[in-house]
Amino acid sequence: MLIKFLIFGLLWQIVGNPIVAILILLLILYFLDRRYVGVFPSFMKPLKRLRSISRLRQQIAMNPNEVSSKLDLARLLIERKRYEEANAILLEIERPYEHSAEYWEALGTTELHLGKIQEGEQHILQALDINPRVKYGRPYLTLASSFKDQDQTKSLHYVNQFQEIHSSSSEAYYLLGSVYRSLGRNADAKQAYEQSLNVYRSLPKYKKRQERRWAVRSWFRKRGL
Repeated sequence: MLIKFLIFGLLWQIVGNPIVAILILLLILYFLDRRYVGVFPSFMKPLKRLRSISRLRQQIAMNPNEVSSKLDLARLLIERKRYEEANAILLEIERPYEHSAEYWEALGTTELHLGKIQEGEQHILQALDINPRVKYGRPYLTLASSFKDQDQTKSLHYVNQFQEIHSSSSEAYYLLGSVYRSLGRNADAKQAYEQSLNVYRSLPKYKKRQERRWAVRSWFRKRGL
């Protein structure tokens, strides 16, 4: 904190305006986070996603039977949380993708977010049955998050299923801690957050960049218990 005040004071002296100094400081913190931590969201990713969505819409308008473009569009709409639109597109292309784990995972994800919990769970499990490592097992975390507030036993089960695939995941232990926290099991939650940090410390450098935000969140959650 002292360093931030010193930098702010230096910037204020240089630019002569405290508001501009604050804006520059925030930009510096943002770029440092994007380079070394990854907690703040990327400003460029949404713009690239919008361009891709626009391009895919144009392709589909020219060729309505291009199912691969429709699947790609649905995935991008899911990233934008446009679940209802993505769901409608996915239902149009079920037959060509009836044996695709990626298709059933996407459809199940939209259904979970639309409140169709039973159908969403069934379709994600169908995807995992076709390919247990679809999207590196992350659908288990999707299921765990969906059941965290209504069926903690099932949520813990899905976290454990993910951990069988990825024993070295800070994110999995962070979610496990969140489930324990919602159950009031603070000691178990604290232990899970600590394990998240331990896993992060043991990761090779190239993996730490991917898991860093979960380690940071675990650190704050642990301190709050």
